[in-house]
Amino acid sequence: MIRPRLLPDNMTLLLFAVVLTASFIPCAGAVAVGFNTLTMGMIALLFFMHGAKLSRAAVIAGMTHWRLHLVILTFTFAVFPLLGLMLKPVLSHLITPELYLGILFLCVLPSTVQSSIAFTSVARGNVAAAVCSASASNLIGIFLTPFLVSLLLASSSTSHSSFDAILKIVYQLLLPFIAGQIARPWIAAWQARHKNALKMVDQSSILLVVYVAFSEAVVQGLWRQVPLSMLLSLSAISAVMLGVIVSLTSYVSRRFGFSKEDEIALVFCGSKKSLASGVPMAKVLFASHALGVVLLPLMIFHQLQLMVCAVMAQRYAARDDKK
Repeated sequence: MIRPRLLPDNMTLLLFAVVLTASFIPCAGAVAVGFNTLTMGMIALLFFMHGAKLSRAAVIAGMTHWRLHLVILTFTFAVFPLLGLMLKPVLSHLITPELYLGILFLCVLPSTVQSSIAFTSVARGNVAAAVCSASASNLIGIFLTPFLVSLLLASSSTSHSSFDAILKIVYQLLLPFIAGQIARPWIAAWQARHKNALKMVDQSSILLVVYVAFSEAVVQGLWRQVPLSMLLSLSAISAVMLGVIVSLTSYVSRRFGFSKEDEIALVFCGSKKSLASGVPMAKVLFASHALGVVLLPLMIFHQLQLMVCAVMAQRYAARDDKK
């Protein structure tokens, strides 16, 4: 059976299902405490696997194109946050302060890895550069995202203190990641043989964090705070942000004289934000009662970027290189 083109990917459908489940059957009390403990273990496992999957050879192979990588990282960790700050006067009239925190958090996240590389490959772009930039973005994001969160949200009581956030990042994310890198020579082959099963573990950890976060948010009155009109506003805001970044990455690529293959890597790596990194980082960086609201903008942007980039990848792939 042919999958309808407009049907979201399986992960997005599962996310919708989890949010619906949390909306009608939220976990609370002792169950919520147990699930919170489980999510901490799952997040550590998630980053251990990320560390073990990151190929040093692929990263080194793409590092020679430093100008392209520098531009991609600038868009990911500088242009995006500046855009979020510049939109504050407009967004303050459209969404709640808590949702605006979610927008800022979205802006400081690293790029995706799998989908950035996949779309670059489909579009016949510079795959080696995409592998290097996306991997570097996620590695740098482990350190830089918490710093930017503490910098941008310093006045908010919703986020933890900077020192507390750094400690949590170190022992919940960084140490498992380093352990995965150390273990890579012994488990890389095993990972490759069981990549489908490990992908399920990867996705399950994200789904569990989302369920626990939205359960607590629902108990706190999430859907009274975020009506349908505000969800539509969030979707429009995400579309505007994505459109601005895609346009800027394309323009800057041409001004810098990059090849079409490099432009493709820049557009796909520089315009995307990682749900896989964002969900566990939010769990570490934000107070639990605010987590569900903070994650809403990321979930909406995640789906929108996949749909838009899928269309763009097909158009890039259909280009005539002889022109």
